[in-house]
Amino acid sequence: MIDQLKQHISEVEKFSSDNLEAIEAFRIQYLGKKGILNHFFAEFKNVPNDQKKEFGQVVNQLKNAATDKVNSLKELLENSVLETGIYGDLTRPGEPIELGARHPISIVKNQIIDIFSRIGFNVSEGPEIEDDWHNFTALNLPEYHPARDMQDTFFVQTNPDILLRTHTSSVQVRYMENNKPPIRTISPGRVYRNEAISARSHCFFHQVEGLYIDKNVSFADLKQTLQFFTTELFGKSKIRLRPSYFPFTEPSAEVDVYWGLETETDYKMTKGTGWLEIMGCGMVDPNVLKNCGIDPNEYSGFAFGMGIDRIALLLHQISDIRLLSENDIRFLEQFKSSF
Repeated sequence: MIDQLKQHISEVEKFSSDNLEAIEAFRIQYLGKKGILNHFFAEFKNVPNDQKKEFGQVVNQLKNAATDKVNSLKELLENSVLETGIYGDLTRPGEPIELGARHPISIVKNQIIDIFSRIGFNVSEGPEIEDDWHNFTALNLPEYHPARDMQDTFFVQTNPDILLRTHTSSVQVRYMENNKPPIRTISPGRVYRNEAISARSHCFFHQVEGLYIDKNVSFADLKQTLQFFTTELFGKSKIRLRPSYFPFTEPSAEVDVYWGLETETDYKMTKGTGWLEIMGCGMVDPNVLKNCGIDPNEYSGFAFGMGIDRIALLLHQISDIRLLSENDIRFLEQFKSSF
């Protein structure tokens, strides 16, 4: 009879199921009123006296083994049901994780920063709410200067000396005030101008401006820097510089890159000339250096500035600048493969 008990203990230990009805049937089979355990308890009186102690111990082992098995299987089953209720069917394949995308403005800005960082330019930033000195006066635009009309400005009504910056040249002024030459920095950021919103213009947009101040800096240094930049960004090495006017540079120039006339889009973008204007530049005016505490007799330098939005439109063939600020997910998803 003891051998029968040990056989049942072995069967109990082997039993396993994830079905509640099967577990309940197993419990009744061993622990029910008419179960196997009660049968052995009833047979206890027929066991020889010299075997009663061992028989009783083995019966208790069977009882404990059956009880523990039932409890452990039910606990596993309850936990499985709970997880399924919280997380759903754990055997189903996982939902695909939607990948985000960088904004085209961020993509182009990072490309520009990377190109100039390779030739020693660092990145400087400044406030978007500026004072008149840093935005205009220090840049050779004194009060009533006619060139101020070139930029329609958002002024803070409670203080006419405070405004939303119209260019990131104000960052360059702050940088020159706090750093001694040699200076080699670019200043990306958002700027604001009181302009009508259309497919080609907006009241806020993004610029990146560059500044290089050192001894014996020449216009040739400026041209070679821009030549490197256009080749790296556009893959086009042919540029031209046309005379222009900016109050803070002298001489000044507009920079065109030869885009080509290979497609109908090229004809539209370049108006049939093949040339595309991308930025303005020039040698820093000596008055600007003086205003920032730099001796123009010892140092010279060049500056340039371009619209990040405009370049993003060119590189990604975007027809409407307003798309860059409307946060249309259908538009932004097109840049998932971009870095």
